[in-house]
Amino acid sequence: MIVRILGEGQYDVDESHLSALEDLDAKLNSAIENGDDGAFRTYLDQLISLVREHGAIGPERFVPSELTVPHEGSSLHEVRELLTSEDPGES
Repeated sequence: MIVRILGEGQYDVDESHLSALEDLDAKLNSAIENGDDGAFRTYLDQLISLVREHGAIGPERFVPSELTVPHEGSSLHEVRELLTSEDPGES
């Protein structure tokens, strides 16, 4: 599974870690919905650490990402805005 960390790059994460990725993603989304900054930071850090454990894909190779993760310094407010912003391709 190809995972992108915004502003950092792409990683090739083995499918055997899909369950852990989905679990952390769900917890992160819940923290965002509940406005829980402490939980947001904890789950984002855990998610980024899990992704970074796997091989980075060099910048010379670009493939579509199946999951995009906010960058390490993202705030809950920034991610909320990103998730709720209107897609520029939609009217």
